[in-house]
Amino acid sequence: MAHGAAKRIALQNEQALRNLRLGMFIPTLLSAVFRLLFRRSSLFPSKGSLALYVVTYLPALFLSRYLERMGTTRRDPTTGALISPGEDLNQPGVTEWCFDILYVTWACQISSGAFGDWVWWFYLVIPLYAAYKLWSNFIRPMLGWSRGASSQAAEGGGEKETVSKRQEKLRKRSERGDPRIRSVRK
Repeated sequence: MAHGAAKRIALQNEQALRNLRLGMFIPTLLSAVFRLLFRRSSLFPSKGSLALYVVTYLPALFLSRYLERMGTTRRDPTTGALISPGEDLNQPGVTEWCFDILYVTWACQISSGAFGDWVWWFYLVIPLYAAYKLWSNFIRPMLGWSRGASSQAAEGGGEKETVSKRQEKLRKRSERGDPRIRSVRK
């Protein structure tokens, strides 16, 4: 059964890597085509626009190579048997963020060809989201500011013991004197 999961991950990774390779080429092509169709006056981009394109393409290239190395399946050259499926490219966390950065980059590349260079301002979504995650997951908890503490203070309640549904059900049964429940004496 575990080998079946490895085959499934390998197939998903191979599809994701195919899409990734296409994604590194197609946005550049579409940007040039849209620039030709919609913005003929600026067919050849300005130096600033070209520099912005290159500066954003380099991280995308780095991330795509990183994802390719991470998700490439290894197969036996003689038999073609699966040796390693590679890391799962559908996992949440850093891998997901890498794909998100690539998608934002591709969208900005294509949109800048169609609508103009002002679209690159949307690229600021990436550092703003990183700052939000840094603040909410690391800085605020280190300063002692947490949502839980402020909401408990607002309610005026102290610490309350949380009880699972199963524990609550067992407590009610023991109160009724259910013979299936052994009471533990303290």
